[in-house]
Amino acid sequence: MKMTPKWWHDAVVYQIYPRSFCDSNNDGMGDLQGIISKLDYLKALGVNVIWLSPVYRSPMDDNGYDISDYQDIAAEFGSMEDMLQLLADAKQRDIRIIMDLVVNHTSDEHLWFTEARKSKDNPYRDYYIWRQPKEDGSVPDDQGSVFGGGAWEWDDNTGEYYFHLFSKRQPDLNWENPKVQEEVHKMMNWWIDRGIGGFRLDVIDLIGKEIDKKITGNGPRLHPLLQEMNRATFGDKDLLTVGETWDATPEMAKLYSDPARNEFSMVFQFEHISLTWKHGDKWNPIALDLPEFKRVLTKWQIELADEGWNSLFWNNHDLPRAVSKFGDDKQYRVESAKMLATTLHMMKGTPYVYQGEEIGMTNVAFDSIDDYRDIETLNFYKERTENGVAPETMLAAVHENSRDNGRTPMQWSNTDNAGFSTSQPWLQVNPNYPEINVDAALEDQNSIFYHYQKLIKLRKSLPVIVYGTFEPVFEEHEQVFGYVRSDEQHRLFVLNNFTASNVTVAVPESLQTAQAECIIFNYESHQQLSNTVTLKPYESFAVLFSA
Repeated sequence: MKMTPKWWHDAVVYQIYPRSFCDSNNDGMGDLQGIISKLDYLKALGVNVIWLSPVYRSPMDDNGYDISDYQDIAAEFGSMEDMLQLLADAKQRDIRIIMDLVVNHTSDEHLWFTEARKSKDNPYRDYYIWRQPKEDGSVPDDQGSVFGGGAWEWDDNTGEYYFHLFSKRQPDLNWENPKVQEEVHKMMNWWIDRGIGGFRLDVIDLIGKEIDKKITGNGPRLHPLLQEMNRATFGDKDLLTVGETWDATPEMAKLYSDPARNEFSMVFQFEHISLTWKHGDKWNPIALDLPEFKRVLTKWQIELADEGWNSLFWNNHDLPRAVSKFGDDKQYRVESAKMLATTLHMMKGTPYVYQGEEIGMTNVAFDSIDDYRDIETLNFYKERTENGVAPETMLAAVHENSRDNGRTPMQWSNTDNAGFSTSQPWLQVNPNYPEINVDAALEDQNSIFYHYQKLIKLRKSLPVIVYGTFEPVFEEHEQVFGYVRSDEQHRLFVLNNFTASNVTVAVPESLQTAQAECIIFNYESHQQLSNTVTLKPYESFAVLFSA
C-alpha cells in the first residue's frame, strides 16, 4: 500500500529536557533562552523538530509533568515572550516545536483542583475522580500508583479520596466529564494558534480509564476520546502528534496511528525497552537478550509497514542512556554509540534523538541516593529498602535505570559544570564531561555527532530509508542485527554487531555485488561485501545498491 507522504515521515526529532539543556541566566536551571542560544547547533545537526518537555507553570513535583497552568510558562524557564521567541527563532531555521502535553492529570495546584477540593458541589468537583471511603474508613480499593504506594489520597476538607496514578500531587482528570474534554481541546487550540508543530501526549493511553473496574490503560473509551480530540483540535492541521503508550501492541498502535482512523501520527511503544526489566520491573534489571530484542523490533517494523507509523528511539527523559544500556559506554563508547545510531536511523519510522545522545553521553553512578532528584527513583529506593532490599542492590539498580541518568546536565564543554551553567546545577553533571562534550565532538570529524549528522542527511536524501520495506537477516544470530530495506530504486543492507567481539557472518548471495556503495560506517575504513564479512567489536555499516 502506497503511503501518502507527510512532512514528518523523513523528519528527525530532537528531544530537549529544558531544565538540563542550557542555563542562560546561571541559576543552575536550564531555560528557554538557553535553548534559543543553541538552535544553530541543532540546525547543524540537521534535526527539523524539537520535542520540548513541559515548560508550563508547575510546582515541579515531577519536573514539570505536574502542570498548574497550561497557558503560562514556569518562571524558572522564562516567560511566554521567551516561548514565542523560541517558536519564531526555530521557524527561521525550519525547525518546528512540538509541545509535551500532560492531560491525564494536572498538578494539585491547578485552579481546577484547588477549586474542586473546596466542596463537593463546587463546579470543578467533577473535573477529577473522587470516591468515598469504605465503611471502615479505608481507601476505596487497592489500586497502586506508578510512583509507589496507593493511588488514592485522602482529602480532609471534603472527606473523600481523590485518584492519582502518579504522585499524590498529580490528581487524575475525569475524562468522563465533557467539560474536561472541552477545556483541554480549547487549550490545545490556543497552543496551535501560537504556531506549534504538534504535541507529544504524555501517558495518553490512560485517559480512557474505568476506575471502578480497575482498568487504567487502553480502556474502552480511549479511542472515541482520541478521535474527538483529533476532530476538535489538530485533525485538520498538518501537525505531528505522538502518543506515549506504554502497553501498546502493534495491533493497538495501528488503532492509534492508521491515518484512516484520525487519531495520532504515531505512538511511542516500549516493548523493546522493557526487555531488560525482569518481569517488567525496572528496578530488577537483566541483560539484553539480542535475539528477542531483534524479534520485537522486527515485529514492529513489519506489522506497521502499511498501516500506521513507527517512532524510533533508544532513550528519553524517563530512560537510561542508550550507549550505557545497549552498547558499551567504556572501551567501545564511540563505536557502539554509532552502531546504535545506524541500527535505529536506517529503520522505517521517525527517529528521535534525546539530548546528549548525539555526543554519546552516558549513565551516571552517583555514590549516594541523596545525589538523586527524580521522585520515582527516591520513592522506590525508600520503599524497596524499607521492605528488605539491600541498599547497595537498590543503588546498583538506580545506577542502571534511574530516570536521572538521562537528566544530568547537557555536556557542552570541558569548563566548570560542563558549560551548562556557571552556578551549581539542579542535578550534578556527569563526572566524565571533560572528555565527553559538544566542543570536543565538533572538533573531531570522526565523532558521534558527525555520524548522526550524516544519518540525518541520508534519511532526507534516500526514500528507501523512509518508505522501503523491511526484511530481517540473521534473525537468530546471537550477536548481529542485520536487515534489508528495499524500494523500486534501491536496496539497503544494514549490518550491526551488538557485541565487543569479532564476528564473522556469511553474506546472503543476493547481497553479494560489486556495485554496492557503503554509505555509512563506524570504523576508519568500510567493509567490502564478499562471501563473508568479519565485523569488529560494535562494527556497523550500511550498503546501498540498485534494486
